[in-house]
Amino acid sequence: MKLHDLRPAEGSRKDRIRVGRGIAAGKGKTAGRGTKGQKARAGGSIPPWFEGGQTPLHMRIPKLRGFKNRFKIEYEVVNIGAISAAIERGALAAQPGASSASSQITVNQDILRAVGLVRTLKAPLKILGNGEASAALFVVADAFTASARAKIEAAGGTVSVLEVPDSPLKAIGLDGSASGEGSAEPSDEAHTTSGDGS
Repeated sequence: MKLHDLRPAEGSRKDRIRVGRGIAAGKGKTAGRGTKGQKARAGGSIPPWFEGGQTPLHMRIPKLRGFKNRFKIEYEVVNIGAISAAIERGALAAQPGASSASSQITVNQDILRAVGLVRTLKAPLKILGNGEASAALFVVADAFTASARAKIEAAGGTVSVLEVPDSPLKAIGLDGSASGEGSAEPSDEAHTTSGDGS
């Protein structure tokens, strides 16, 4: 084989079609455009959405209202009922609470991750109020709903609120500051404790 024997693969290239060069060429006179009409004219292209004059589909369907918040903080959420179910099956055991002298069950993001109630330690933790608290709990989280806080305190427990990040980057620790993820015993500066008024 020599250099002049090289050629493209069969079917990989097509011959250029020359139009308007006489009827013998097969594409002469009207050059494949037919006779008259909008599509026979220069610049007579039709946009893809055009439906012949009837209201096009993109104008018949309703608009999408609202917007997507770029700064929304995505929480890992756990319900009170899920924590109570974990206690009943023995996944969470009672131990001396960090907030009072009475026996309480300590619950934080590390512990919830260990028992399979949260998927990641990177997102902040929020406790929701669905279900009932079956034991006195000492719960450390980034946020609580009002009903969750009330149910925990009604059962003799205490809540500890970590510093809530004001941006998604802070929530996952990508802003250069310490994220504090999975802290079992947060420092006094990192949270405020409610329940006993302190």
